Amino acid sequence: MKAFFFEHYGKHSPLRFGDRPEPAMGDNDVLIDVHAASLNQLDAKIKSGAFKMIFPHAMPLILGQDMAGVVLKTGARVTQFQPGDAVYGCLPPSRMGTFAERVVADARYLARKPQNLSMEEAASLPLVALTAWQAFNAIAKVQPGQRVFIQAGSGGVGTVAIQLAKHLGASVATTAGAASSEKLMRLGADAVFDYRKDDFSATLKDYDVALMSQDAASLAQSLSILKRGGTAISISGPPDPAFARQAGLNPFLQFIMWARSYRVRAGARRAGLEYTFLFMQPQGDQLRQLTALIESGAIHPVIDKVFPFDQTAEAMAYLETGRAKGKVVVKIR
Repeated sequence: MKAFFFEHYGKHSPLRFGDRPEPAMGDNDVLIDVHAASLNQLDAKIKSGAFKMIFPHAMPLILGQDMAGVVLKTGARVTQFQPGDAVYGCLPPSRMGTFAERVVADARYLARKPQNLSMEEAASLPLVALTAWQAFNAIAKVQPGQRVFIQAGSGGVGTVAIQLAKHLGASVATTAGAASSEKLMRLGADAVFDYRKDDFSATLKDYDVALMSQDAASLAQSLSILKRGGTAISISGPPDPAFARQAGLNPFLQFIMWARSYRVRAGARRAGLEYTFLFMQPQGDQLRQLTALIESGAIHPVIDKVFPFDQTAEAMAYLETGRAKGKVVVKIR
């Protein structure tokens, strides 16, 4: 099968196009004919080697976690899908490989594709939608009337997080470039701050939840707007000891995570806040709940650009510029 892969870690390691072996299936797996896949910042970080100690891989490695496609074959223990079903989902870093004509996925990670979306639209959603879902439902348990702050509202996670927070009844403030302000207001944002010139921390106070995806300075600003008892969730780090334990890291790496996150965790405790590092876990049951929201119109995809499959390397380069407003997708079929 044709696929895009890289042969060694590094920010400038090229994505190569070529033939790779067909993926092997297990009894709980589904073989999928991939019609579309989307790119995430996590793909770029994995290629750079940022996670090589946490998720070690043999080379060459096919990138990609998000996809939508059609079931070709099911394992002996799979009962919820059958050949011909249109599905979508997100694969974990340990079993990724959606930048390919076919991929094998554990059936637990999949859901039927929303009927009102194209393959490209469906492929754009799993990782970012599950990230928002786990942040606002599993961790923060956002309630109607609460106030939620979302960094980088025009990004892949941000565009979905705004819609989900609004659906849950929260008022939403976010940051973005001035050109994105009107679009984010249409998605549900109540206040949009220009990250180039506005200091949101001078205006916002007593927020209940902050979803953070930027650098350490922005993280500190976000913590300062939360009220006592508030919840700070970061998807950009630093990873905390709970993540290290969940990932099954060895004691040395657990200590490294403890040390790197100590300052932010200690600062959060002093302020009476709960700090959590969120590394999204693929969950088909959660994706099915999101499908209901998508089909009802409460959440819809925001796509910046669709590339043909043979331009996947160019799509990755575009993603790495940080200028995408919404998701970057590759169309495979």
